Formats: sequence, C-alpha cells, structure tokens
Amino acid sequence: MGFLEFAVWGAYLTSLGSFLARNGLAGQIGWFYAIQGIVSIFMPALVGIVADRWIQAQKMLSLCHVIAGSFMIAAGWYAMDAGAGLEFAPLFTLYTISVAFFMPTIGLSNSVAYTALNKAGLDTVKNFPPIRTLGTVGFICAMLFVNFTGYQNTYQQLFTSGALSFVLAIYCLTMPACPINNNGSASMVDALGLRAFTLLKDKQMAIFFIFSMLLGVSLQITNGFANPFIQSFGSVATFADDWGVKNANALISLSQISETLCILLIPFFLRRFGIKVVMLMAMFSWVLRFGFFGIGNTGSGVVFLILSMIVYGVAFDFFNVSGSLYVDQKTDRSIRSSAQGLFMVMTNGIGATVGTLCAQGVIDRYVYSQPEGEAQIAGWHHAWMLFAAYALVVAVLFMIIFRYRHVDPDKTEINREMNKIEV
Repeated sequence: MGFLEFAVWGAYLTSLGSFLARNGLAGQIGWFYAIQGIVSIFMPALVGIVADRWIQAQKMLSLCHVIAGSFMIAAGWYAMDAGAGLEFAPLFTLYTISVAFFMPTIGLSNSVAYTALNKAGLDTVKNFPPIRTLGTVGFICAMLFVNFTGYQNTYQQLFTSGALSFVLAIYCLTMPACPINNNGSASMVDALGLRAFTLLKDKQMAIFFIFSMLLGVSLQITNGFANPFIQSFGSVATFADDWGVKNANALISLSQISETLCILLIPFFLRRFGIKVVMLMAMFSWVLRFGFFGIGNTGSGVVFLILSMIVYGVAFDFFNVSGSLYVDQKTDRSIRSSAQGLFMVMTNGIGATVGTLCAQGVIDRYVYSQPEGEAQIAGWHHAWMLFAAYALVVAVLFMIIFRYRHVDPDKTEINREMNKIEV
C-alpha cells in the first residue's frame, strides 16, 4: 500500500514544473503546487471525518484513489489533445479535482497502516518507519520511470499517475478493516468530526501545529521548482551537456533515496531525543537543503546539489513521519483519522499553500523577470538563499518557544529495574 501510495505522487510531483514550463505555463507553476495545499486545508479533514464516522478508512482510501486517478487521466488526455494549444484553465481544473481527492489519502494511508500494526500487536513508533520506507521506494521508482522514459517533460506523467491510482484502489480493499465510531449518542461536535480541533486547546499541541504550519511552507518549494532550476543550467553552454541537466528527475531522486534511509533512523531519534530535537533537526536540514541549492550547479558545483539531496531525507522525514507519529500518540483513537487530517491541514494545507505562492512570487521577481541564461541562474541562487533564511528563522523561534521535556523510555525502564533491585 505504501509503495503504491507514493508512486502515484512521485509520477508527477517533481517533474510537473518542467512540463508546465515547456508549455508556456512557467508563471503558473506555483498555482499547480499551491492547489495541493489549498485542497489540503479542508479535504483531508472532511475525508478523515467520513473515515472516522461512516466509511471504513481502507474503503474510503480506495474510493479517493478511483476519483483521483480518473481526473488525473482526464488531465493527461486534455493535455495530449491540446498539444501546443495547452491552456491553463481546463488543465488546472481537472488537475485540481484529482489532487483534491489524492491529498487526503496520505493521512488515510497512515491511519490504515497504524490500525493494521495495532491489530498485529506491533509498536507504531518502531515498526511503522521501516514500512514507510517502501512508500519512498515507490516514489523513487515512479520518478526514475518518468525520467528515463522521457515522460518528465510530457503529459505522459499524468497518465502514469492515474494508472497507479487505479491499481492502488483495488489493493486498498485487501487491507485490514478499520473501525468506525458511529455512536448515535455523540454530541454535535463529535458528529461533525470537529473534536480533533479541540487539540488546539492544549498549549503544547497548539504550538506544535502552528510550527508545523510554518515548516510546511517549505514542503512544496523544491518539488515545484527544483526540476526547472536544474534544467535551467542547460541554457548556458558551460553546463548544457551535463548529466544532471538531462536527467534532473534522476538527480532529484537522490533526495528520496536519502529519505528511505533516514526513515529508519526515526525510531532511535524519537525515543532517545523526543519530538522537539527531531523537529529541530528537520528545520535546520531545510536551511541546508535550500542553502546548498543556492551555491550549487550541475558542473563543478554538483557536489552541493548532491548534498542538498542528502539532507532532504532528514528535512522531510523527521518532520512528516515523526510529526504524524507524535499526533497519533497524543490523540484518542476515536478522532485519530481526524487528527491526522488536521495535521495535513496545517502542513500540506495552509503552510504549503502560502509557501508555494510566496515562492512563485520570489522566483518571478528574481528568475523569470531576467533573460534566459546566466542572469536567470543568478536569480535562482538568490531565491534559494531567501528560502534558507526563512527556514533558519523558523528553526530558531521553534527552539525558543516550543517547551518539551523528553523522557527516554529505555532509561525509564532501566530506572524501574534498578528500583526493583533496591527494594
């Protein structure tokens, strides 16, 4: 399930920007990535409510993929038929409906996975991260597929994503049944699935969600603009024949390879250091992610691009996966899907929307306002440094404001045993 869930996303997430730029829609790249955030403001929460109250999560997951896959294929069909006359409005409309039903599936798939692990008597903190690595493997496989088939610059990436959605829709129906909470005596708040929002009454949880939103600003920036940035070096004779220019998606896939390895580190770091240190590691990794882009190139500076890909694993996983696990542990089972939906609202919803639209404005100012070639590349470097500065400010504020005292469970167990011996 995890493999297919992220393969659906990986088929277009890092390459759609290049397809749009090559078809006269460079100025609208931000909207195609921002819409993922806009729909995430309400769709994950609404779908999570339905999964909590009326339709088992694994069935809801299947239904969402049927709808998402259908409209993604429709978007690909329109792009194929339009050819050089591709227009923003129809493509954006079809794409929007597709991602509106895909984005809730990320939180839903987490809920389905946690339920399956709990039914098997397994520890989610220990056992979920290794399983989650298969999601990243799926993302990588889809990226490499569209890279080496040449689909990264064509509408074929949309067909690939839609086909994978249909395969996953069928497979979801084989997953263990998830419980629903259909208590007829529930209050109006419970009936509407709004109980998850009461988590914001807790000061620590409220601060956590606010900073999740602020960090979410960084999530989609490199997904939307890294591929066009790397391919832009092809406009300069010095870099035109570089391997990275011609295989941008393959180069970016190093990020997901790093992600696969970093997921396996999460149980150790969460148990040993707690959520605050893990989140800080993610935040400072975002600073490095953007900063290395700001000084790298596909020639002699390719080492900095590679370093950016490597730190992405910590930046993404230590935030998304650890944050999801933290929310799972801090919420009651009856609102678990809704709570995951709220986490998505703050991160991939509000945060990513604001971040992507602001990033588009910055890139329009420093990159697309300049003539193609060295001037645009210099603009890219200025933009990446601005994004790095933002991530640094968020990290410092989180370090000061978020109060969290972590107790190492291993040390706690040792203390219990020592007390027994003393007695």
